[in-house]
Amino acid sequence: MEGFKLFKQGAEGRIFKGVYLGKPAIAKERFVKKYRHPDLDSQLTKERIKSESRAIIRCKNAGIRTPTLYLVDFNRRIIFMEYFEKSIAVKDFIPQVSDEVIDKLAVKIGTALGKMHANNIIHGDLTSSNMLLVNKNEQPVYSDFQDLDLIFIDFGLAHVESGAEDKGVDLYVLERALISTHSTAVQIFEKVLESYQNENKSGFKEVFSKFEEVRARGRKRTMVG
Repeated sequence: MEGFKLFKQGAEGRIFKGVYLGKPAIAKERFVKKYRHPDLDSQLTKERIKSESRAIIRCKNAGIRTPTLYLVDFNRRIIFMEYFEKSIAVKDFIPQVSDEVIDKLAVKIGTALGKMHANNIIHGDLTSSNMLLVNKNEQPVYSDFQDLDLIFIDFGLAHVESGAEDKGVDLYVLERALISTHSTAVQIFEKVLESYQNENKSGFKEVFSKFEEVRARGRKRTMVG
């Protein structure tokens, strides 16, 4: 990948940053897992790439902002997609703003997540690091919340699922991520749930019931150790 430099590396793959067709881009490469049979590794990797790409496209169609896909290359096991140079992670934004702005942000997150689940999209790794805010005027200025768009990134664990269990797990993952990162987690999550319910009225009751089941199992595991 000429012109691309290693940006991040994780257990599942490497992310490179560069320019694709004149636009800032990242290239997400899922490397070969040596411990798997080559045919199985190739099949599983292809399915993961398909699931990630499908989830991003479905979000776009539902009106949820995600990176634009530029190229999906199964042979090289790489997805090329949009990179938001002028952005701030929600994780870094929250400590800088007032409770009023945090409430507005939480409503925006809950509405988008409710829309996501209403369209049977499971993100799989909902954290405040995997949400970005970008200025609609393409400036690195984040002082006026009215000017900011919310963008979901990192769909590496995403899939399409109509059942309530995985949606409940998605909510639980978000709650745990907020608690581990932000002192205002309870305030944020309450607002997220409220706006989630408003957006996904028909599915909320069943999803929330599953969320509470998952949360109870999580607490039990914590107590048992």
